[in-house]
Amino acid sequence: MKRLLLILIFLATSPLLSCPACEAQQPKLLRGITHGVGPQGDTDYIIVSVMVFITLAALWYSAKTLIRPKEDAPEHIKYSIFE
Repeated sequence: MKRLLLILIFLATSPLLSCPACEAQQPKLLRGITHGVGPQGDTDYIIVSVMVFITLAALWYSAKTLIRPKEDAPEHIKYSIFE
């Protein structure tokens, strides 16, 4: 339990621990969040935005399917397996 708590605290404060050299290279929007050089142009922001959208959509549909699977049809494969 202590180990999990320490990991959660570290993950919550990790953006605050970025090094000064990396912070100077980041644009104002991303300062303190990532390391290394920041996005090189507008195309990088578009690519990251599309990746975030796809990831959030996959997370949404995964959670939706896990919470309410809607497998009520009598011909569903689970009924042939669990008979």
